[in-house]
Amino acid sequence: MKVLIVLTSHDQLGNTGRKTGFWLEELAAPYYHFKDAGWEITLASPKGGRAPLDPKSNEEQFKTDQTRRFEADAEAEAQLASTVRLDSVSAGDFDTVFYPGGHGPLWDLAEDPESIRLIEQIAASGKPLALVCHAPGVLRHARNPDGTALVAGRRATGFTDSEEEFMGLTQVVPFLVEDELIAKGADFSKVGDFQPYVVTDGLLITGQNPASSGPAALELIALADKQPA
Repeated sequence: MKVLIVLTSHDQLGNTGRKTGFWLEELAAPYYHFKDAGWEITLASPKGGRAPLDPKSNEEQFKTDQTRRFEADAEAEAQLASTVRLDSVSAGDFDTVFYPGGHGPLWDLAEDPESIRLIEQIAASGKPLALVCHAPGVLRHARNPDGTALVAGRRATGFTDSEEEFMGLTQVVPFLVEDELIAKGADFSKVGDFQPYVVTDGLLITGQNPASSGPAALELIALADKQPA
């Protein structure tokens, strides 16, 4: 199985002067679930090269066994330092796509035409797609072939308004993931703040927060294994 993991290239947290990027656990946990399943992993980002890590996600309180494994893994670090440009990849070359979150995707991937194209092509070709935490927000402009919103009428989850409020960033982010998915017609559900929660609707998998990234990856593996060769 070939999986494309799409990371953000955006490293500025609005006008706060603080850095952002992708959330380390949301890359590391899925990365090793995919690797341990024998999958071939490609990392991509809009600008290519090193994808920016949200420094907060590397604070001691947020470290996990998987994040420590990733940081000690020379091969993984080399992949992270040399992500391929998103405009150079083809949906047809991959069996599935996974989007980690972090706040960065709200600024670049949510508006990136190459990301929107990739999502629409993966969905239209009947391949599974998974997005966690803030990443479900990048579905905001994706459409079905008939022009309707991709998430309209679909069950989904993502980083909640209350979780964003806890982070103190409701006035900083360009949009709130929960509100945006609901506005686009999604049947949005959630559990308690920062508790693992994954929603699967057909071939669309969404996870609520960082703790949901590993479970979402396992769900994706199970779903991909059921797909016809």
